[in-house]
Amino acid sequence: MNAQIEGIGMTSRRTRMRLVQRLRESGIESERVLEVIGQIPRHIFLDEALSHRAYEDTALPIGYSQTLSQPYIVARMTELLLAHEPARVLELGTGSGYQTSVLSQLFEEVYSVERIRPLQERARDRLRQLNIRNVMLKHADGGMGWPDRGPFDGIIVTAAPADVPKELLDQLADGGVLIAPVGEHDQVLVEIVRTGESFERRELEPVKFVPLLGGVVR
Repeated sequence: MNAQIEGIGMTSRRTRMRLVQRLRESGIESERVLEVIGQIPRHIFLDEALSHRAYEDTALPIGYSQTLSQPYIVARMTELLLAHEPARVLELGTGSGYQTSVLSQLFEEVYSVERIRPLQERARDRLRQLNIRNVMLKHADGGMGWPDRGPFDGIIVTAAPADVPKELLDQLADGGVLIAPVGEHDQVLVEIVRTGESFERRELEPVKFVPLLGGVVR
């Protein structure tokens, strides 16, 4: 665990532990994921006016019609990814940087793409504040991934495409796993595992995410 993370926001540690307990009661089983959730100060990823709600198990706005994902879904998607023990992970949708920071504590290398530059810049500042050094950020259309840094052992998508873009499946290493919300109206969390040129898809549970949009915002 990153020592700098442990030292930030210690006054809210008891509040974070209550959130961890709620996640455990909601079905999150990975103690490694729960430990990281308990260490990372979620309030620093929100504007000050919303920071008092940081440890509620709910999604919160971060501007530009984007949200800080519900802690349960952050933990659930991370837990699914961790079960496959990837080393190199691609995240599509850096957003506030909260999910990114969780990934950074569990995987060797994290590559994160964000289409909205002001959000990316804020996330970069927060990752620096937490002394996180194993994350590479890129401002680009997330649906295209980061092909020149692939293939990736794991891909996590934090906005919902109508269906998983072929470009992302092509960047998945043999044996790799992709976790994503999929659908326009009725969304479902899916897990896709690559074996050679075959892709095994498993639908897991209903979810609600902002849509995965193309293009970039400067």
